[in-house]
Amino acid sequence: MSELKKRIHDESNGLDYVLVGDCYIPVLEVPKEKRPIGRWGRLYKRHLEENKPAVYQSMVLSCTLWKQLADLDEQALERFERIAQQIKVAEGVTEEMKANQQLVWVQKMNSIRNRAEEIVLNELIYN
Repeated sequence: MSELKKRIHDESNGLDYVLVGDCYIPVLEVPKEKRPIGRWGRLYKRHLEENKPAVYQSMVLSCTLWKQLADLDEQALERFERIAQQIKVAEGVTEEMKANQQLVWVQKMNSIRNRAEEIVLNELIYN
């Protein structure tokens, strides 16, 4: 009987296999990129897990989930800040209002934040 090679490469799928005992096990490497994901990325991950499990599993198995979550988190944060700034300008919420009418400013800023958050959730997270 011929001796089995310690390591082989399968051209059909591009994977390397290593001999463990009498079985070949695929050599899988975890991507080195580990950018942090924030609130928006975690929300999207939960949405995928609960509502699109096939897409979620596909992304996990292809090692693209973390990159996708980090990218979406950055996009959502930028979009949220841009929308909030545009609404502030449109409604005339200024630093002068913050100094003179603090409670009104807090009320308006909470309203602006909630509306911007809803827009981002509907456009980027739950679509």
